Amino acid sequence: MKNNRAAIVFIMLTVMIDAMGIGLMIPVMPDLIREVNGGDLGQAALWGGVLATTFAVMQFLFGPVMGGLSDRFGRRPVLLVSLGVMAADYVVMALAGSIWLLLLGRVVGGVTAATQSTATAYMADISTPTERTRNFGLVGAAFGFGFVLGPVMGGLLAEYGTRAPFWAAALLGTGNLMLGYVVLRETVKPADRRPFNWRRANPLGAVRQLGKLPGVRNLLLVYFLYQVAFSVYPSIWSYFGQERFGWTPAIIGLSLAFFGGTMALVQGGLISPLLRWLGERGTVLTGYAFAAAAYGGLAVLSSGPIALILTPLAALAGVIPPALQGIMSRRVAPNAQGELQGALTSASALAMILSPLVMTATFARFTGADAPIYLPGAPFVLALLLTLLGAAIFLGRLGAVRDTDLT
Repeated sequence: MKNNRAAIVFIMLTVMIDAMGIGLMIPVMPDLIREVNGGDLGQAALWGGVLATTFAVMQFLFGPVMGGLSDRFGRRPVLLVSLGVMAADYVVMALAGSIWLLLLGRVVGGVTAATQSTATAYMADISTPTERTRNFGLVGAAFGFGFVLGPVMGGLLAEYGTRAPFWAAALLGTGNLMLGYVVLRETVKPADRRPFNWRRANPLGAVRQLGKLPGVRNLLLVYFLYQVAFSVYPSIWSYFGQERFGWTPAIIGLSLAFFGGTMALVQGGLISPLLRWLGERGTVLTGYAFAAAAYGGLAVLSSGPIALILTPLAALAGVIPPALQGIMSRRVAPNAQGELQGALTSASALAMILSPLVMTATFARFTGADAPIYLPGAPFVLALLLTLLGAAIFLGRLGAVRDTDLT
């Protein structure tokens, strides 16, 4: 049990550092891109979009690969090697003198960040079926804390130059690698190891294989729809806040930190009592109710303070992913937990590729001079529709199923 606690700390730190590594760079990227590539702020923004999309694409492509490798060779070597490569990648980016080296760094960074699937699979390995959803919530909480700490630390470190956040990320990764080397034990027994198969180690192949299992395909779709809807926040929040409420960048940053912190508290502390009171199915439906209320409210309100008040309501929807993961994890064999988490990582990454394009285009369509109606909250209307669709699919598949049937 003591070893499990140390391993859980390591897993949470790994996921938190993954999230922090993204946020650490945000404050310095405009200046860094202009420093290595020249041009104005608009051109830097275009390159910033390319770098962010590249990172997400790599996560999408390599989530199942990392999960499949961990099913074949074990969680420990995949996690430790990835951490070592990630730390080296940050050093390269800290020294990069061209935009192309930064782009290469984002390619490698996206691959190493795909180990979130392996980290979550490790959580599944060391958890009993009744503990898995709670521990998946801890993973989500760690990501939320990283989402909060990353931009704050990046902004503070930016005072020491555009390269300082990368050195900090490299040190964090190296320190966590040393911790993992000491406390992480292998959880995949030789008898449970599954041969690595390239056909299954790609996003479509993994989904196709998992889709053969009863009920999992529809749940994967529900999970994906949730992620697309939920990504409305990082996609348009800054534009929405400025257009609708006249918020300054400082207020927008604080509101995002408040949101991320609330998400972490929900997934780290609230998921366990909700599971005891409502079960996994009831927890998912409760999360959908909060999500629908938050999206509906943000779509039409015109008060900035009320939008901030709605933040905890929106964060309560964060109980949905760990509950869905818990349901799906019970339906997958022990030697395919990595594959499942890889498919979920790819679903999240694909949502992060698609949602910014769709949500920002929707925002532009309903705030421009030729808008059919002026509605800055239109992306939240779209998120509400996706949420209702996901809830309908979930109810259609599991409406008559009791939690005791999900074991």
